[in-house]
Amino acid sequence: MALKKGPTKGSGGKHRNKLKGHGPTPKAEDRVYHKAFKAKKAAERRKAADPRLAARRRVAKFASDSDELVYGRNSVLEALRVGVPSMQLYIAARLEHDDRTREIVKIAGANGLHMLEADRLEMDRIARSGNHQGVILKVRPYEYTPLSQLVDQADRKAKAMDGVSAKVRMESRPLFIALDGVTDPQNLGAVIRSAAAFGANGVILPERRSASVTAAAWKVSAGAAAHLPVARVVNLTKAIQSLHERGYYAVALDGGGDALVGETGFETDPLVVVLGSEGKGVSRLVREQCDAVAGIPISSMVESLNASVAAGISLYAVANARRKAAEGAAAK
Repeated sequence: MALKKGPTKGSGGKHRNKLKGHGPTPKAEDRVYHKAFKAKKAAERRKAADPRLAARRRVAKFASDSDELVYGRNSVLEALRVGVPSMQLYIAARLEHDDRTREIVKIAGANGLHMLEADRLEMDRIARSGNHQGVILKVRPYEYTPLSQLVDQADRKAKAMDGVSAKVRMESRPLFIALDGVTDPQNLGAVIRSAAAFGANGVILPERRSASVTAAAWKVSAGAAAHLPVARVVNLTKAIQSLHERGYYAVALDGGGDALVGETGFETDPLVVVLGSEGKGVSRLVREQCDAVAGIPISSMVESLNASVAAGISLYAVANARRKAAEGAAAK
């Protein structure tokens, strides 16, 4: 008796794996055999050859948006003359040299500065401007001194003068100038210059709402920033408190002071002179930490003095008070 023939496997059963899907159909530009793929590759080659994009890639290797730059022939020459710490000098290819650029190259070579040549597009992108006149100077970030180290140095210098004359001892008394809210780097540079001229031990800056020692400040300081240390503190109020603990006094300079500058009675002590901005002056919290508030007598026609001018006057007043005290001590 013949058995009843049952169902047999069809092609779906034998070749089931071949019927599985292979995903979405690739785009025409992704199929290597398609003309759209060839057109895409040709466009990529044209884009890679674009001089503007090539310049952008080269610039990205040695420049970033955070770099501090000085550009323009006069500015670069002045920065090199006063010794602004620099990292690299960029010079435009096929630059037409004049007396300034020749001196720039001479100073850079004498200082062992790394010089790179770049085309016009690269120079524009490095400077983020077209007004570079073919020369760009990359400035080295300023190295601040910790406040504790700055005070230690001032104390050691004062102790080293114990065996000398009263005049020299008085002139070597620690003296700092602190800036509260001075945001103009040129003002900062002028203050650094005045502080160095009158023998101050350093400048104290808050990290926020304050100018930094940039190339502009360095140039205005006429090189004094290379010799006078600058400290940055998180909180100026607490910094003054810490200086009080080490035997320092603080005098704030303000138009509404209860004493004249140079006549507060603290000039011969280890001292911090605190200056505020031209508009707002010394902040309330900082003023409250000061032992005295002194003013500069000026004409009623002028509301206030520029911070750097006030710094020069106050530092002279302190130096003069110390000189008179030394003369009085020597006469006894």
